[in-house]
Amino acid sequence: MSTKYYSNKREEMLEFVPMNSKKILIVGCAKGEFGNEIIRRQKAEVWGIEPNTSSAMEAGKTFHKVINDYFSSELNLPNNYFDCIVFNDVLEHMTDPWSALKMSKKLLNIKQNSVVIASIPNFRFIGNLFEILIKKDFKYKDAGILDKTHYRFFTNKSIVRLFTNEGFEITKIVGISNTKHILFIILNLLTFKIFDDMKSRQFAVVAKSNK
Repeated sequence: MSTKYYSNKREEMLEFVPMNSKKILIVGCAKGEFGNEIIRRQKAEVWGIEPNTSSAMEAGKTFHKVINDYFSSELNLPNNYFDCIVFNDVLEHMTDPWSALKMSKKLLNIKQNSVVIASIPNFRFIGNLFEILIKKDFKYKDAGILDKTHYRFFTNKSIVRLFTNEGFEITKIVGISNTKHILFIILNLLTFKIFDDMKSRQFAVVAKSNK
């Protein structure tokens, strides 16, 4: 896996984390840069889960608690505890993201307006489809949408289905890291934005549990 996964602030995702969240769990917290941005911004008890040992140790220097493991039901995590659970570029690396969301429901604080935050690569991104349709190739890479460590691939519609099927209500889904290619922008405008979902490399998702 690319080293950039272990060192990334993901500042574009900060705006989706509620300011009133006091207890936050970051799944795949890497070295803790995103969590540290949260800690600097607001008073919050930040936990992390990270399978890479050296990254987990680094995050543990500033986080309330870091578990060096994969996210699973076998972990000793408190139910009905967290106000916000974050999956930044994580669900696509899981063989069973459905179970991960189902488990998240148990961990969320039912007395608060608790949410799951996620950033998920968009398989329908124009750059990705250009490679598949025009170059006629599906070449796995060290990073990006076709990362060779991805088990699952998502589009806007399948992201919505993933969350709603596991009992979540999506309150916000926004395209991020959008292409600035002028030809695509013009085409999208001329076709009344019929290809609008193809402009985004990723989608940022905010979802609350329908308990």
